[in-house]
Amino acid sequence: MLVRDAMSTVVLTIGPAHTLRQAARLMAARRVGAAVVLDTDAGGLGILTERDILNSVGTGQDPDLETAGTHTTTDVVFAAPSWTLEEAAEAMTHGGFRHLIVLDGDGPVGIVSVRDIIRCWAPARRHPATLAG
Repeated sequence: MLVRDAMSTVVLTIGPAHTLRQAARLMAARRVGAAVVLDTDAGGLGILTERDILNSVGTGQDPDLETAGTHTTTDVVFAAPSWTLEEAAEAMTHGGFRHLIVLDGDGPVGIVSVRDIIRCWAPARRHPATLAG
């Protein structure tokens, strides 16, 4: 199975000036665990994850003052839609992260997470037959 089969095509893109609270609200509304941070001044893409926000709040930082740009990972490993899920899982394990931005052509087309990969690899859920009584 390939990354394109597992990835979420819901890509939340925010700017580096978004506060962590704004980012968290947008991520929660879209039910995603990561946002692509587009910094045109720095010339690239980064990623802000729910873990980044949690770490900031956990250390007592104010989510209304802290910005996405301050907490963005800019040393990003990107995946291609044609990667196998094994290649994506290996990259995640090697890098110690749970999300990969999927690039195709000029920009992001999706994000694949550990959860996406597990969902594809786990056996289909079976619902026990309901017994009429």
